[in-house]
Amino acid sequence: MATIESRSNLKTRMVQPGCGPLIPPLTIGARPLRQQVFERVRAAGSIPRVQVAKELGISPATVTTLTSELIEMGLLEEVDVPRESDSGRGRPAVALGVRPGTRPVAGLKLSDRENTAVIVDFAGNLIADLAIPRRPGALGIEDILRDTRLLLEGVCARAGISVHELQAVGLGVPGFVDATDGIVYWSPILAARHVPLARLLSDHLNVAVHVDNDANLVTLAELWFGAGRALSDFAVVTIEHGVGMGYVLNHRIYRGARGLGMELGHTKVQIDGALCRCGQRGCLEAYVADYALVREATTALNWTDTQMQSVTVLLETLYDHAKAGNGAARSIFRRAGRFLALGLANVVNLFDPELIILSGERMRYDYLYAKDTLAEIEALSLDTGRPAPRIEIHAWGDLLWAHGAAALALSAVTDALLGPAREAAA
Repeated sequence: MATIESRSNLKTRMVQPGCGPLIPPLTIGARPLRQQVFERVRAAGSIPRVQVAKELGISPATVTTLTSELIEMGLLEEVDVPRESDSGRGRPAVALGVRPGTRPVAGLKLSDRENTAVIVDFAGNLIADLAIPRRPGALGIEDILRDTRLLLEGVCARAGISVHELQAVGLGVPGFVDATDGIVYWSPILAARHVPLARLLSDHLNVAVHVDNDANLVTLAELWFGAGRALSDFAVVTIEHGVGMGYVLNHRIYRGARGLGMELGHTKVQIDGALCRCGQRGCLEAYVADYALVREATTALNWTDTQMQSVTVLLETLYDHAKAGNGAARSIFRRAGRFLALGLANVVNLFDPELIILSGERMRYDYLYAKDTLAEIEALSLDTGRPAPRIEIHAWGDLLWAHGAAALALSAVTDALLGPAREAAA
């Protein structure tokens, strides 16, 4: 059965753990060698030149030349690293690290009930964060532009910088998003459809903005800062106001041919079934997400005053009833868990991931991943005789999503500074 696991050129400074995917040596292609060197250093936190040469399979002289260029650009610096057997005599070992405190980026997450933001430097170190509650519901474009500016200005004030000092902004929104073109085709927080949100925000804020689906950004957060850094293939399934999924394939997030893939919440589990907020029927989300649980509770528990209470309050009430032994409340979670098991079994059968991470605020509700739910995942998955994928529960808050948005911005700035287009221009 699947198991759950909850979970100066030369400066002396504390060794950082690094950020970014820990890709095995000799598996990277299509990116300039200088970019590969930089990303190897950033992922390691600090690393000697000789180790970079060994992991990338290039000569130490080449590493010296490339790192000298990166130091000249202000991206890397030499740092002292204490030797394990240091007796206090002689010079400490010298390694490379990303220069901290430089080239800040912002990561923002807009959602139905709370907007969150972080500022990180180019090494991935957190500088400031901010969370602002908001009223649920779809907003017009002008309202979204205003809310985003207020959020960004607020977190920049906490960081002690201006918006114009940012190198880029990463933004996550729920819904169907084309990350390449920055178009939001549909989102529950936007009243309009087919919105070129990246371009509109870039013009409004006068800084480059990159937009992606929020589930992809949770996945980026796990890939850059969390449990997925050393894994080649894993899935992140998010359960909050909706159901989302991100998938990492060969150490890179997979978005599909048109950038709209991995919409697990909108795969169909019931023909002509319950109405989903996307407008179609029978979606997985329509049986598992917040509004689905409230819909079922309103009928089963004969709630008549739901219009006057928030979804969060209603869900907490439902959960309290289940914990107190209310059979109807427990059956609601049990039914949602069975639908979730069906969706996760399809993920296992399609992708065979090493790890599935269940993330999001609703992971507080342990009925959704009870033992019988896990057993049903295994029963619905192909019986190959091999161990089932690990399942981990990560009940982090919205700041994790904002960290994923920051990773999106870091990746974009790195490509702009060191990527193939920059190398060709040089």
